[in-house]
Amino acid sequence: MFVRKIGIDLGTTNTLVFLPDKGIVINEPTAVALRKPDNMVLAVGAEAKEMVGRTPDDITTYRPLKDGVIAEYYITQAMLKYFISKSIGRFNIFRPEVVISVPAGITSTEYRAVLNAAKEAGAKEVYLVKEPLLASLGAGIPIHSAEGNMIVNIGGGTTEVAVISLGGIVNWSSLRVAGNRFDQSISDYIRKKYNLAIGETTAENIKISVGTAIPNRAKLETKIRGRDLSSGLPRDLVVSSNEVAEAVNPHLMDIMNAVQSVFNVTPPELAADIMEKGIILSGGSSQLRDFEEFFKRSLGVTAYVAEEPILCVAKGTAIILNHLDVYKRTLLNKR
Repeated sequence: MFVRKIGIDLGTTNTLVFLPDKGIVINEPTAVALRKPDNMVLAVGAEAKEMVGRTPDDITTYRPLKDGVIAEYYITQAMLKYFISKSIGRFNIFRPEVVISVPAGITSTEYRAVLNAAKEAGAKEVYLVKEPLLASLGAGIPIHSAEGNMIVNIGGGTTEVAVISLGGIVNWSSLRVAGNRFDQSISDYIRKKYNLAIGETTAENIKISVGTAIPNRAKLETKIRGRDLSSGLPRDLVVSSNEVAEAVNPHLMDIMNAVQSVFNVTPPELAADIMEKGIILSGGSSQLRDFEEFFKRSLGVTAYVAEEPILCVAKGTAIILNHLDVYKRTLLNKR
């Protein structure tokens, strides 16, 4: 019998959907717009993201995942249904087998919530795989070798640090600090320093356009507009990359401490492998400028950003889907 297979990188900020015969078919924000009071879904993905901060009272926009896990069950289910239908066609009679990424630190309750939401959204079988394993596969790391490899996957809601060897996670740390916290810290910094209120979209644009992990003599600048908290009127402001580095530094130090804590409990032989080969960075937030240099200065270990870091987890689901029978016996559904 013909069975469709779908890989879903269910991220806090963006959701990517992979089909074996077509590649990545969806890359949209993890956002849903609902109309009150009947909770009717008005928009999902990119269309819903455009509504953030712009809706009337009877429409609310949600990010149904918080820190990488389901915060709004009904909304996540509606979103998964939309993405599954969009990727394979609304009238497809075959219910798909779905591989979904989950954080390494997921609790059993959160695990069941993702499983049930996907099944209720139309999946026949659901396989949940931990993000560090998927990111490692997608980054081209030979996870089944006897050597130690460290992956740091920095997404929108979580940072996952893991040492991987012989097809499994040896040690790991899951930190609910990532790109969204960077945005919030930029927003808070500008509010405190310049008495100017900005929205989350503006904060994210600042991070993307001039964000850096290390202050630099040749600083970048961007012009933004916000609301002056004293007068209540719009005001323009020029923000520099060095200010962004100052704003996000506490969160970067949290990530460094998580990496250090994983190193502290890693067997010496595997730690030596990592020191020799370096740390692989993946996830959308790993694209912050000079992140590799920040790692090297903080830990004394070379770091490399994977090719197409934002796609690593989705590529990992692709590898599992293409060899589903093999991975069913090893990685899938391991708690």
